[in-house]
Parts: sequence; structure tokens; C-alpha cells
Amino acid sequence: MEDATSSNPQSLGFTDKLKSWLSWSWTYICAVWFAMVLTMIYVLRSPLKLQDTLTSASVFLNTLTPKFYVALTGTSSLISGLILIFEWWYFRKYGTSFIEQVSVSHLRPLLGGVESSSTTGLFSSVNGEAEPRPSVSECKVWRNPLNLFRGAEYSRYTWVTGKEPLTYYDMNLSAQDHQTFFTGDTQQIKAEDTVMQKAWRERNPQARIRAAYQAIEMNHECAAAYVLLAEEEATTITEAERLFKQALRSAGKDINLLVYIKRRLAMCARKLGRIKEAVKMMRDLMKEFPLLGMLNIHENLLEALLELQAYADVQAVLAKYDDISLPKSATICYTSALLKARAVSEKFSPEAASRRGLSTAEMNAVEAIHRAVEFNPHVPKYLLEMKSLILPPEHILKRGDSEAVAYAFFHLQHWKRAEGALNLLHCTWEGTFRIIPYPLEKGHLFYPYPGCTETADRELLPTFHEVSVYPKKELPFFILFTAGLCSFTAMLAMLTHQFPELMGVFVKAVKKSEWRSWTGVVTRGLRL
Repeated sequence: MEDATSSNPQSLGFTDKLKSWLSWSWTYICAVWFAMVLTMIYVLRSPLKLQDTLTSASVFLNTLTPKFYVALTGTSSLISGLILIFEWWYFRKYGTSFIEQVSVSHLRPLLGGVESSSTTGLFSSVNGEAEPRPSVSECKVWRNPLNLFRGAEYSRYTWVTGKEPLTYYDMNLSAQDHQTFFTGDTQQIKAEDTVMQKAWRERNPQARIRAAYQAIEMNHECAAAYVLLAEEEATTITEAERLFKQALRSAGKDINLLVYIKRRLAMCARKLGRIKEAVKMMRDLMKEFPLLGMLNIHENLLEALLELQAYADVQAVLAKYDDISLPKSATICYTSALLKARAVSEKFSPEAASRRGLSTAEMNAVEAIHRAVEFNPHVPKYLLEMKSLILPPEHILKRGDSEAVAYAFFHLQHWKRAEGALNLLHCTWEGTFRIIPYPLEKGHLFYPYPGCTETADRELLPTFHEVSVYPKKELPFFILFTAGLCSFTAMLAMLTHQFPELMGVFVKAVKKSEWRSWTGVVTRGLRL
């Protein structure tokens, strides 16, 4: 073992030396090759009859008609156009250029470059040491704590617009959540529980509803069946609340069912305008089940308190949950920014601030906005109505566009209610990007922005929504190059077709001048 381990560094050292020698010698290969070509031309100048060949080639090119040049430029334009279409499609789907990817993957190692799999320096800390990449948990999909009701809200949107607001991937995640949440004790599973497990997996809404009624026929106290009917069959919030109350009476001591039903009842009260009742129900639920913080019930409470304009109570909730040891969310970060912005936004003026500088309170508000934008940079465009809103999905990706849609959908009204808050956000949010290093090799207050958000958001958000991407990807060089080549050759083909005589004279003049200069160079080289 010792011999093997001792010989391994030697073999690695030899390989590194060989690679370094190849990369060093590669720069001279072109010069050697060019010298060999000139030598071969000099040696074979008499057998090949180069002067006669050049003369005959010149005569042949002079006899070409404009139709040949139309065909040549048209074919070049077609080929470059096909390459452009493929490159654009590949870039839209995978976010990179196919040609550049092949070049980096296959040609760069041959040229002695660093392999693309190396991560050294990508996520470096302040002292220069490498930090690990963000963990997979940063790209974890979470249940939207304020998700809407399918029958009373999502279905009504479909009836009006004819568009499906939920993706199959999102609904499949919800089905898995319900199966896990409402399974109960598998050792004492009942017949109606088996029916409900199948019901959650059904893709057709009507099939799910029929299965729920079947479970109720088996047991009139099947709480999970009433939950499904409240979520999917009820066409109004009032009807959904009635079914949830029926489910609550049948839930027994099942903690998962009790928490889910009470939370949805509180959301029904919030939607029906009984906000104080909803706040009390949420507070009681958080006291009764303090260990279920992962369900993010405090985000429902924050939104209801903001609707009551109980800003002191909002600050008290933030003091508990906006802690460095707890996971963050757009609701936490942007609500904190809203409270600090509200304190100064009414009298804030960009012109006055530029003259006298920012006060301490204004600086705190700006820093809070920068912190929120760094956590989720997609939110400001929705709050400032620079991007249209859609119905939020049932699941969100933290720091992604799906979370931004969900937050702005419920909290835009609260920002509008605070006079001047949106103006302060408009004046300061883009300053965040001057703080964050580009291209995001390290974060400022949070971990580097994860690169997996775009893919997950495209799965969660409907196809008619334009997913917000951060950082904005620039068009690769080869897309611009092929676009320019396609346009240039197409223009030449059109001009040659419309003005064949004029273009023929122009091409012959250019060709004759270039040909004479090239012939003179070759002839002088042969004489030497």
C-alpha cells in the first residue's frame, strides 16, 4: 500500500508535466504547420504548375454568373439561420450556448485550460478560502402557507379565463403532501382511508370528488373526505368554511388533521373579512402546537395583522421569527423592510436625501430593503407593478420567482397602504446589485443566490407566465455571431438577386484586387 501511494504522486506529477508541455507547445504548432506548408509549396512548385493553376482559377472565377453568388449567399444564410434557431432553442431551454458548451467541455482541456468542473474560487470567502456550494435544501420546494382554495378560487379563474393556473407538477406535490399528512396510523388503516389515499392520487378533479363521497358513504365521520370537498368542490369560501367545520367535528385527535383544518378555517375567516377572529385562531393554533413552526403559520398571522394595520403586533412577531438561527422567507424580509420604510417613507424625498444625506432611520430602511432584495430579487418588479401578477402556486421555491408571486399577490395592498413605501422601494432597490458581487460568487448577507431556481420555477408556474430569471443571462457570443452572419448573407443574397449586374461588377472588382495581391505574394515567394 505504501508503494502504491508513494508512486501515485509521481504518476500525477508526470501527467501534469505532460499536460503543461503540451499546452506550452500548442502555441507553436500553428507556426510549424504553416512553415511545413510553405516548404511543400516550394518543393512542389514545378510539378504542380502553380502559376498555370492560379491563372486558370482566375479565369474560372471570372466566368461565374450572379446566379452562383445568389445560391452561395442564400445557402450560407439558410445554414446560419438553422444554427441560430438551434442555438436560441438550446439557450432558452438550458441557459447556455451549445457551441460554447462543447468548446469548454471538449476543446478547452486539449488546449491546456482549466476544466469547467473546477469550483475553486467560485464560492470564496472573504479570507480567500473556498466555501462549499449552497446545499440542496436551498432549492427545496415548500408548501405555500397562503395557498388558495382550488374550488372557490383556482377553478373560478379557469372558468373565466380558460387557463389552468396550476401545473401538474405543483398538483402532484400537493397530492403527495395530502397523502403524507392525512395517512394517520398505517397499522390501523380503515377502508375509507384506503379510498382517500387513492383519491389524493387521482389526476381528474371529478374523480377525486367522487372518491371523497364514496369514503363518506363508508364512514360519515371521514374528516379527510370533507377536507377534499372543501378544497375542491366548494365554489365559495362560505361553503368551504362549512365543510371544514364539518371536518373539524370529525377529526377526533388526529393532530395533522386538526392543524390543517384549523389553519384553513382561519384563512376562511380572513377571506370573509372576520380578520380579528382569524388572528385569534392563528394565535391559538401557534400556542397549541408550538413545535409545528415548519408550517409557517406565522406568515398567515403577519398578513392578517398587516390587514388590521396592527404594526406593533407585526413587529412583535418579527422579533420572534426574524432570527439569525431561523430560516428566512420573502414574507419575513420584506415585512421587516416595510415596517422600516413606513417610518420614513411619508416624508422621504430623493432630492432632499441627495443634498443632506440619509438620516439614521432612512439608512436603516434602505438597508432593510437591500437585505430583502438580496434574499429575493424578483419581488420588487411585482410590487412596483413592472410585471403582471398571476395566481400564486400551491408550492413555492424560496428566493425564486414562485415565492415572489405568492408574496406580492397577498402583500401588494399593504405596501400601497403605507404612503411613500413603494416610492422608497423604487428609488433604492436596484442599489442592492451594487453590493452583491457579480457574478454572485459570494453573497452579502445570505448565501450566494442558488442557480437552481429557474428550473424549479418553470415547473411550478404556468406556461403563460414569463418566469423571472436572476441574474439576467446575457446572450452568448455565438448566438449574436450567427444572427449577424445570417442577416449579412441574407442581405447579400437579396442584393445579388435584385441588382445582379451591379453586384457582379462589385464582386469582380474586389476579387480581382484581392487575387492580384495574393498572386503577387505567392509569385514572390516562389521566386525566392
